[in-house]
Amino acid sequence: MNENKAIIEGLIFAAESPLTIERIIEILQEREINRQEVAVHLRELMAAHEERRGGFLLREIAGGYQFRTRPDLAVWIAKMKAGRPAALTAAALETLAVVAYRQPVVKAEVDRLRGVDAGRPLRTLLERRLIRILGRKDVPGKPMIYGTTKKFLEVFGLKDLSELPTLGELKDLTE
Repeated sequence: MNENKAIIEGLIFAAESPLTIERIIEILQEREINRQEVAVHLRELMAAHEERRGGFLLREIAGGYQFRTRPDLAVWIAKMKAGRPAALTAAALETLAVVAYRQPVVKAEVDRLRGVDAGRPLRTLLERRLIRILGRKDVPGKPMIYGTTKKFLEVFGLKDLSELPTLGELKDLTE
């Protein structure tokens, strides 16, 4: 294996969050590697892990690259994690869905769409860094505007927001 490719693989493995091509180039600056070379190595690594059919894959997530367990192993991963408390309440998940699909959005709109006060779920989502405050709306009271974060993309395994299922696809799933 090419040494640069091995270094890139090691960097991604050791990274706590998706590693961008720019960050890889920055780290490998003394090796004088360019964006095209990094992209080729990443494609080759992704193909090699896919072909190998091991326990994990290399995926492009949230603007960077990260190792992920294979989706077909989810049942086994879930068994390992059984007994852990639920990550988010139903209210928090519903609130997160409203923010994800309606962003940029203010609390009043989230409250209206959910039919209940969304204050507590919004605080939880902010604490877990799944949403962030984008600014304030220029209307009386200057309410905060919310949107999703890169961590949201990471947690849900999305490259970007365009990978969210459409509302039509979600409706088909529930029928």
